[in-house]
Amino acid sequence: MPVAYRANADFAKLNHPLRVPLAAEIHSRPFLALQAPETLTHFALYAPVEPGAQHNHRAVQHRILQELCIHYGVAVPHPQARYFYHDFDRFRLKWECHTEFATYTFVERGAEAAGWRQAFERAPLQHVPQEWLAGLHGKIIVAAHVVLSKDAPAAAGIEAAREDFHQALRELFQGNVLVGGSVGGGGGEIWTDFKIQPDGFSRFVVRDLNLREFQAGRLVGRLLEIETYRTMALLGLPQAEASQPALNTIESELAALTATLVQSEQGSVPAAGSNEDQNLLHRISGLAARLEKLSVNNSYRFAASQAYFSLVQARIQELRELRIEGMPTLAEFMGRRLAPAMHTCTSVAQRQEALATRIARSNDLLRTRVGIEQERQNRKILQSLDARAAQQLRLQQAVEGLSVVAISYYLLGLVGYAGKAMKASNLPVNPDLLTGLMVPLVTAGVWYCLRRLHQQLHAATGAAPRHGA
Repeated sequence: MPVAYRANADFAKLNHPLRVPLAAEIHSRPFLALQAPETLTHFALYAPVEPGAQHNHRAVQHRILQELCIHYGVAVPHPQARYFYHDFDRFRLKWECHTEFATYTFVERGAEAAGWRQAFERAPLQHVPQEWLAGLHGKIIVAAHVVLSKDAPAAAGIEAAREDFHQALRELFQGNVLVGGSVGGGGGEIWTDFKIQPDGFSRFVVRDLNLREFQAGRLVGRLLEIETYRTMALLGLPQAEASQPALNTIESELAALTATLVQSEQGSVPAAGSNEDQNLLHRISGLAARLEKLSVNNSYRFAASQAYFSLVQARIQELRELRIEGMPTLAEFMGRRLAPAMHTCTSVAQRQEALATRIARSNDLLRTRVGIEQERQNRKILQSLDARAAQQLRLQQAVEGLSVVAISYYLLGLVGYAGKAMKASNLPVNPDLLTGLMVPLVTAGVWYCLRRLHQQLHAATGAAPRHGA
């Protein structure tokens, strides 16, 4: 035994840190074990959550559950728990914490002798503290009563019993159009109108005709998930409808800006200067910022709606519905009522993406135009700088030529003074003739010296020597 224990301990060290949590995740939300007759009250508490703030949402939901547990003297679940089940004697509670909401399902064992027609009047919610319920005001997004009944009519009166059942359903749902079908391979039937009754709860009737063990719990669980996820999916519809006027405005402004840009390119309006281009660019950037803000507000909600809609479709498929003559099935009802709403959300999301692409293209086109205009202006500036440099070069050459003349003049003056001094010393020298003969030599010498000086300066600065001085 010690050897085996040691081997197991050594093997456990090889486990990935997430192996046990991930293995427990698929077992964290088991279905309720139900056996007709049962009555259930189910509601979901919704709290808007900003992306990345799921921790705060979980803390709020745990605090609500903690208040209920403390009232009954029950141990509070761990703060990180996302599933809780407990038998409170008078009722059983199943609690689940999801990303945006938490569900409470209260279950009470029913009395078949009392009849399922009065079951909605004996909902298990009557055992829950009223002050606790009052604290939930304004947070409930889903509230439903479910009756799980097992009343198979006798063979001798099947037709009469069925007619009596349908008449009771019409009275129970106040004459509303019912949605229902045979599910679970004919082992059960579900009936509802998906409407909120005067008591604030929607109602579901589930008949256990021949459901196997645990099949009733799975059936009721899927039905409640359909109701919850259907409502959560529809949260995106108001945002989609509210976003359409804003998208219409952005689209109209973008069309006007694009038309102005095209007209200026075709010459229908005066050529746009830098100020006009900058104004158009500022307006397009403003449209992009407004659309981005709208997309940030909608992207999370639309993605969540699509995810919930996918879950609704999956749960409906798991029901394995069979049509009851004269009654629309849940799949048909959702296809006619829920699918168009989800298509609206999808179309608005696609419209946002298309507008973002169009704005990006217009922005790129205008930026290209502004860039070309700036390059044209830069070319003109460079051409003017080249012309000015050429003028400065010619002016400098003229100045250098005058410098040669001026220096030569002064040097020749010195030569004249030297000639006069030699004549005064009785030397056979004609000062004027000497000055005249020295003019070309002095001028050439001054020009050569200045040229050498310029070459040395250009060599020291790394510039090419300039010719033609």
